[in-house]
Amino acid sequence: MKTAIFPGTFNPFTIGHADIVERALTIFDKVVIGVGYNPEKGDSNIYPRVAHIKEIYEGNPKVTVEAYTDLTVELAQRHGATAIVKGVRSVKDYEYERDQAEFNRILGEGLETVLLCARAEHSTLSSSILRTLQHFGRDVSEFLP
Repeated sequence: MKTAIFPGTFNPFTIGHADIVERALTIFDKVVIGVGYNPEKGDSNIYPRVAHIKEIYEGNPKVTVEAYTDLTVELAQRHGATAIVKGVRSVKDYEYERDQAEFNRILGEGLETVLLCARAEHSTLSSSILRTLQHFGRDVSEFLP
């Protein structure tokens, strides 16, 4: 069974993230969505996000969701994952993810990263933009699964 880790803070989990999960399932038998704590983003309470994403994939045995506070490679090792899946929207995303992939390959003893390009309609969608819109009282439901 080929398992992939899809890590992120997912604050919030968007239709772009859901699209990456669905596409990853065409390549891997199982996807573990790892909701990570990122102190740089000040998102201390990740558990409501974990619960929400679990609701989205309830009944899909190919997707599991869990919180983690250690390195992504350690999450991958716990699940016997063969790869990390990441979505990229732009060259800026690619450059960041390419550097991450190299460190993850070294730390994870060969753990590969698979980069999936965002669909055109999701290429400008970001969680930080949605958080800003929510802060100003805007409805962002069309961007959420």
